[in-house]
Amino acid sequence: MQDIVFLFLGALTLLFIARKVARRVGLVDKPNARKQHKGSIPLVGGVSVYFSLWLIFALQPGWMPEFPVYMFCITLLLIVGVLDDRFDLPVMPRMLLQIGVAGIMMYQGLYLSSLGTVLFGYPLMLGAAGYLVTVFAVIGAINAYNMIDGIDGLLGMLASVTFCFLSIVFALGDRDGLAMWCLALVVACMPYILLNLGVPWGQKFKVFMGDAGSMLIGFTVIWLLIIASQGEKAVMRPVTALWLIALPLMDMLRVMVSRLRRRCSPFRPDREHLHHILMRAGFSQRGTLMIMTAGQVINGMIGVILAGCHVSDNWQLALFIVCFFSMLYAVRSVEKITHPVERPIAVK
Repeated sequence: MQDIVFLFLGALTLLFIARKVARRVGLVDKPNARKQHKGSIPLVGGVSVYFSLWLIFALQPGWMPEFPVYMFCITLLLIVGVLDDRFDLPVMPRMLLQIGVAGIMMYQGLYLSSLGTVLFGYPLMLGAAGYLVTVFAVIGAINAYNMIDGIDGLLGMLASVTFCFLSIVFALGDRDGLAMWCLALVVACMPYILLNLGVPWGQKFKVFMGDAGSMLIGFTVIWLLIIASQGEKAVMRPVTALWLIALPLMDMLRVMVSRLRRRCSPFRPDREHLHHILMRAGFSQRGTLMIMTAGQVINGMIGVILAGCHVSDNWQLALFIVCFFSMLYAVRSVEKITHPVERPIAVK
């Protein structure tokens, strides 16, 4: 408990220091046509979480296995993310970096070798194809959490929900060190969530996560999911991982498919994410945050309960697909209300 309190205070102090430095070097987010906040907001949430990870390691070095390799990857992502936040880099350098850190992770032995028994009870072993699938998984996770970062508190809350459920899964699998690491990640994110939401100091000390932070969070999630679901020490089945990141994953897939159908780049920013649609439907930012956080909690609970009840992988996957298409139907229904199709007026 003492370590947790010290970590929270340390992360909070690091965040205040980082935001002050950010203003001096111009690492701030300015409002534009797509970003409708007020004033220049420091993009330092990711920087503070990064240094908090070193603080966790200093307090409990045994919690995270392969910490040096993990931190090397995170450091590369943070550097490029900060440069992107400051100078707005094109997509390609970021994509190449994400492929690079996936390669480093796989060289260390962390990759998707199996997708479980999703083929009606038969194990789906990936063999050499597992390396390619892992690259797509890393890119997908990083961009899913990057894209979901659209309103105050959302990225931090959804990531914290995922880390909480991962902590439960690791604890049930008797991997207490990783369980505590996941809880420590939640504590490290809490100061950012509070300042991002303006609690309790109001908008004066507001901060944003930035691309550096969303890439850090996304990579950390996929790193932990692969540890949890692969190899002899796996504590959950691969299909359970889908439930733990359901909302960011579903929203990313829906938006990317929509952009491709419009013949746009899948990475082109727009205002068609789930949080945008809910707000156009009349919900406030806080209301949207509560709805989406509750949705992620429900998905995580479904995943853990299905795994605990030993529901087969193929039925879990089928249910996940049903939930995904149900979300698509619900979103489309809301969009018809908020963006009704214009009909030609008959001339008499």
